[in-house]
Amino acid sequence: MGLKNVLLDRDGTIIVEKHYLHDPAQVELVPGAGQALGALKAVGLRLYVVTNQSGIGRGYYQEKDFQAVQARLRQLLEPFGAVLDGEAFCPHAPLEQCACRKPEQGLWLSLCAEHGLAPEETVMIGDNASDVAFGLACCLAESILVLTGHGQRFARELGLDIPAEAKAWTRPFPRLPGRPTVLAKDLAAAAAFILKNLGQGA
Repeated sequence: MGLKNVLLDRDGTIIVEKHYLHDPAQVELVPGAGQALGALKAVGLRLYVVTNQSGIGRGYYQEKDFQAVQARLRQLLEPFGAVLDGEAFCPHAPLEQCACRKPEQGLWLSLCAEHGLAPEETVMIGDNASDVAFGLACCLAESILVLTGHGQRFARELGLDIPAEAKAWTRPFPRLPGRPTVLAKDLAAAAAFILKNLGQGA
């Protein structure tokens, strides 16, 4: 069965990582991210943001600030035709031990209930080990780690060889627990992998 859905971490994956970002004026797309998401959208894939926002739970900003940043993100993606189909976010601090903070599966279950997603038709892309673990725990078709944001640090922590600049993406070997199924230079490289494997269930 082919792919239909792409789940995307936000900070460090779609937009440049900034410490507890809550100011819409500071939203900046990762280079190539708009074009990448536009290309995925052009072939009929649905795009969903799944993001941990512990800054809300920590009291650093409010949910309305998160929503303002989301509105700015959608505005920046619009020229590329990269319309988001939905979002799910966790507002809790880690100490709250909620069921929705990645890598827990709450955000996935929420999107499934609202949009009828199936794991074998869905991939996850993120820059954090928690994104990888989330994709694996939800049994998604692929769990892709990008090297933007915190990606390089987590790739090293997971014992992965970072590919040469010329190689956009690679499948880490051996396949060990907690490792991504694909390591990609950035969102554009992850999108290229998805488009190459679209009809094969990746």
